[in-house]
Amino acid sequence: MIRISEEVALALKEHKPVVALETTIISHGMPYPKNVETALAVEQVIRNNGATPATIGIIDGEVVVGMSKSEIEAFGIKKDIVKVSRRDLPYVLAKKKWGATTVAATMIVAEKAGIEVFVTGGIGGVHRRATETFDISADLEELANTNVTVVCAGAKAILDLGLTLEYLETKGVPVYGYKTNILPAFYTNKSNFFVDEQINSADEFADIIKVKRDNNLRGGILITNPISHEYSLDSEKIDKVIEQAIKQAEAEEIHGKETTPYLLSAIVKATNGKSLEANIKLILNNAKLGAEIASALSKKIIKEGAR
Repeated sequence: MIRISEEVALALKEHKPVVALETTIISHGMPYPKNVETALAVEQVIRNNGATPATIGIIDGEVVVGMSKSEIEAFGIKKDIVKVSRRDLPYVLAKKKWGATTVAATMIVAEKAGIEVFVTGGIGGVHRRATETFDISADLEELANTNVTVVCAGAKAILDLGLTLEYLETKGVPVYGYKTNILPAFYTNKSNFFVDEQINSADEFADIIKVKRDNNLRGGILITNPISHEYSLDSEKIDKVIEQAIKQAEAEEIHGKETTPYLLSAIVKATNGKSLEANIKLILNNAKLGAEIASALSKKIIKEGAR
């Protein structure tokens, strides 16, 4: 049930760099028309840096790898798109519905299509108060088991970053920082936690990815890329906003996969749109790095094949 666009299929066949992109950020992460504008801008950044974008979504029960501009536009406007993680895939495909892929679902499809590098804004993780609610994103299990490299700006700031790192460590997922040894926190470029290793170039990342795959060490790789200093929000202020948003969600009994979109929307309102602008800047920043890593990896694979 997977349809790969001609452009993406040709790039994969020729071992050229391809970068996977999710669609939840379009349908559930931003309002129209910012969502479409951002999605297309992210694709352009990837093209400008030598790679082919592959936006992934589900249309009438068919998984599309490499959505067209008109399909992205439709995703930005349509109101009843299902937010799809691993558990939702069978239902959405069988019922021939429209589905926006989360980090977890995008990883699944990317691996099936043969795409190594996936760019997103921030991953899901262990939610605050998880010791009471057991609210833990399926993204973490996918990182533990699916062979895809995820480039992000850290875990979403609404999460418990410490517990998220502990979970990833238990599952054997390496967490790297691009030119930093400090874990970025989505809207802010620093947190109180450290990554496993600091890596300073796309070429080094490509070496690590290749060694992991060549040795059949299953599971994902998490690359965290801090939002640039000029767009980074004040950590104390944003943390207060998040805590208030969480209290609102609890009062309104928001649970499960509705939690993240609700919180992000509440934070946008509380920051007068500053968090949305930061979100856009960080995803564009991640797209550039993701394309550079995919390009470096492609060169190594092609070079090895030519020997």
